Amino acid sequence: MASTLTTPNTVLGALAPKSGTARLVTNLVTVVLGSLLLALSAQIKVPVMPIPVTLQTLAVAALAAGFGWRIGVATVALYIVEGLSGLPVFASGGGIGYLASPSFGFILGYLPMAFIIGRAADRGASGRLLALFIAMLIGDAVLFAFGFGWLLVVANAIVQSGAELPAWLGGGDLLTAAFEGAVRPFILWDVLKMAFAAFTVAGVWHLLPRKN
Repeated sequence: MASTLTTPNTVLGALAPKSGTARLVTNLVTVVLGSLLLALSAQIKVPVMPIPVTLQTLAVAALAAGFGWRIGVATVALYIVEGLSGLPVFASGGGIGYLASPSFGFILGYLPMAFIIGRAADRGASGRLLALFIAMLIGDAVLFAFGFGWLLVVANAIVQSGAELPAWLGGGDLLTAAFEGAVRPFILWDVLKMAFAAFTVAGVWHLLPRKN
């Protein structure tokens, strides 16, 4: 089982011990440490509303590319469980009430993002900068789709309950307001973060000793 969690095409797979037990322990420790890194990246933020700009998408992209899809998705899943259990690992805290937060869809979107990027790395994209960057952009686009969809669901639930929408969602068409508030301002940020993540992982990959 341990040998199937990573592939030699990823940074983790290339560096991990070869023995089954040591490799399994390494994978478990990697998931825990990766979730802590995601928590740290959530605290480095530009406080814009409704969703702060953080380094989380950069961290998710880099970790998934470095770990592969299985360890990458497991890392993100543990991070989400930590946050929903009440640990203050999200950008604005934690707790089960975060399910009603407009930003939770973006957090949920880290799962398919990690899968897409990690899958590409498993198939050999770690050493191919352009391929890795494209995979990261695709994964990030799926993340935005999840986040935008969740935001619309939450906003419609607020309307149906008779409560008042946040000011940034009111006063016009909901779709336009949601896109302008939660998607458009972050597109350039995320393109830059994906580029940095791709350069970092590809650079580390090329620094690894080549095996005969």
